[in-house]
Amino acid sequence: MRVGVLADTHGLLRPRVLELLAGCDRLLHAGDVGDPQVLVELRRLAPVEAVRGNVDQGPGLDRLPHSVSGQLEDVPFGMVHQRGEIPADWRQRLRLVIVGHSHRPELLWEGRCLLLNPGACGHRRLQLPLTLAVVRVEGERFVPEIYAVE
Repeated sequence: MRVGVLADTHGLLRPRVLELLAGCDRLLHAGDVGDPQVLVELRRLAPVEAVRGNVDQGPGLDRLPHSVSGQLEDVPFGMVHQRGEIPADWRQRLRLVIVGHSHRPELLWEGRCLLLNPGACGHRRLQLPLTLAVVRVEGERFVPEIYAVE
């Protein structure tokens, strides 16, 4: 299974993002979608789950959940927009926790749990790179990769 992970599009869906996510079986958006049309376009590639970020206001975005959890094959995962919103038990219970918000790509192991921030792939913020992640999942094993969007 190939899972595309992105965040902080802020209403901008770059053509390179669509290229990198083509062929994914599932897409996870860690918030600050910015425009409901972004989710419409992503759903043309694969099923999408998204959480609400701090800029996600108004029709089509105000109903996004604050958190999502579930399974990627045999890998339990959870997703919230901001690192400070991670439920206390997730790091012990889950193998993969996805966050956005900072616009900084990050892969950080905390015991058996990987904290993944795919970075931002919408509007540039400061001098940070534009990135997203793809996670290859095979049963209980998973391999995350961060990709430059530009």
